[in-house]
Amino acid sequence: MSTKEHKSKGVDLQRRKILTGATGVVGAAGATFLAVPFVSSWQPSEKAKAAGAPVDIDLSKLQPGQMVTVSWRGKPVWVVRRTPDMLERLSASDSQLRDPASQESIQPDYCQNPSRAINEEYLVVVGICTHLGCAPLYRPAIGSPDVGADWQGGFFCPCHGSRFDLAGRVFQSVPAPTNLEIPPHHFVNANLVRIGEDPKKEGVA
Repeated sequence: MSTKEHKSKGVDLQRRKILTGATGVVGAAGATFLAVPFVSSWQPSEKAKAAGAPVDIDLSKLQPGQMVTVSWRGKPVWVVRRTPDMLERLSASDSQLRDPASQESIQPDYCQNPSRAINEEYLVVVGICTHLGCAPLYRPAIGSPDVGADWQGGFFCPCHGSRFDLAGRVFQSVPAPTNLEIPPHHFVNANLVRIGEDPKKEGVA
């Protein structure tokens, strides 16, 4: 074999290696891009969430008195961890409330009680004023410059002045007609609450 033919075969072999390597890289990259939507399909889609797919909230880091907000069905849902003092204050404003027994308000039957909760320590409530859909402010402390010195804590809507207590119950003489809505929910365990799903009945799988 001549030197010229030997060099030509060497060049062809080199080109073949480069092409093989390039094909392998493209194949690997393609596999990576295919894997992304496949992995994503394991999670609930945004469409499913908007349609009302349940949302889980980890309560393990929520301190007494704090509130956390999540989105469910496009609505803000608040979870407030009430202190014993906050729970004691609930009865202080009963005479000033429009619907203290929540008879005209939206909540599951299992939350139609004074604390409007399954576990009285945790209030789960839709954070939308029942007047015109504004977002009330969380004002848990006694007395407030923007609400009043006799304020016992709760939620204040700055749009038109509606006030709600620490159970989301509306006060008299404010524009909001009903208490804040309580969504369906249940506790999966001591540290996990699931919004958008009622508790399972005993004996029902």
